Amino acid sequence: MAVEVLGPRALGRATLERQLLLRRDGRSPLDAVRHLVGLQAQVPRDPYLALWSRLDGFRPETLSELLLERRVVRTTVMRATIHLVSADDVLGLRPLMQPVLDAELARHPEFAPRLDGVDLRPVLESARALFSDRPRTGPELRAALGERFPTLDAAAIAYACRCKLPLIQVPPRGLWGRSAQVTTTTAEAWLGRRLDSRTSLDDVVLRYLAAFGPATVADVTTWCRLTGMRAVLERLRRRLRTFRDEAGRELFDLPDAPRPHPETPAPTRYLPEYDNALLSHADRRRFVSERAREGAVRVTTRVQGAVLQDGMLSAVWRQDPGVPVTLVVTPVVRLSKRAGASIEAEGRRLARFLGDGAPGFVRLEG
Repeated sequence: MAVEVLGPRALGRATLERQLLLRRDGRSPLDAVRHLVGLQAQVPRDPYLALWSRLDGFRPETLSELLLERRVVRTTVMRATIHLVSADDVLGLRPLMQPVLDAELARHPEFAPRLDGVDLRPVLESARALFSDRPRTGPELRAALGERFPTLDAAAIAYACRCKLPLIQVPPRGLWGRSAQVTTTTAEAWLGRRLDSRTSLDDVVLRYLAAFGPATVADVTTWCRLTGMRAVLERLRRRLRTFRDEAGRELFDLPDAPRPHPETPAPTRYLPEYDNALLSHADRRRFVSERAREGAVRVTTRVQGAVLQDGMLSAVWRQDPGVPVTLVVTPVVRLSKRAGASIEAEGRRLARFLGDGAPGFVRLEG
């Protein structure tokens, strides 16, 4: 039997459905964070914008409350980047992602040479003790470690702790409408639980497919940056359904996962600066055309997010400083009048969200 071929539009609609971007979903913020296997969060407000575009009636205070209640945390996991994940997921995902963080440390151009031949075990034990006492800022950690290990480079061993220990950023960092210096402690100290070494990489890949599929081996690798994904998908093959993309590459998917018709309407959606929907595939043509990619490269001002129109990257946006909130939208492809009107209407809704309910403005440039 011939293998079904899925074009970029079919792949895009499937992923949009699973990313909760075809319609705003009624689930809770915690359930959404779990389903999406975390939200990229190096920009503190990005998870709030990501959930606003995905959830019906989302209120930012609910996510702040989850951080304060220690039910979600900010930590370094997939691709060695900061994500907001559930408390259960930091305990399960963090051990699996250790090889990625080991590689991050080993290739650091400044710190890796300074750590060559250094036994890090006493450093990490000392850092754990420091964090068990209280959370620490970066300068505080470097000062304490420098005092205890005067012959070692304090900045290098502090960075090693960032890569070797399951550190999380504690509130008020990451709260809505708040700004605070990064202050960290270990997941065990913050949550009162140990890391879960029983979490299966197979199960994590199945969760990736549920949130991002259909996907190639290279797509899964791009999402997590772990090697050996071919072997994982081969183990899972009997539990999966396979397709081909237009280039003939094999796609893996859950048998019963939603795959909407390619012509399913896709509403305008504003995404934050870093959103995993656009970062978790090696081949991004399901969302980004060559023309849009070239148009985005030509944008010289700093952007704070992307705009999807009909399921595809069509513009980038930034927020001008000041009150009322004003969003500046720069198209990266030619827009019809109807598309422009839809982008403006959704932008006004986002401006109202960012302005705590006060009306805002949208300005199309270019």
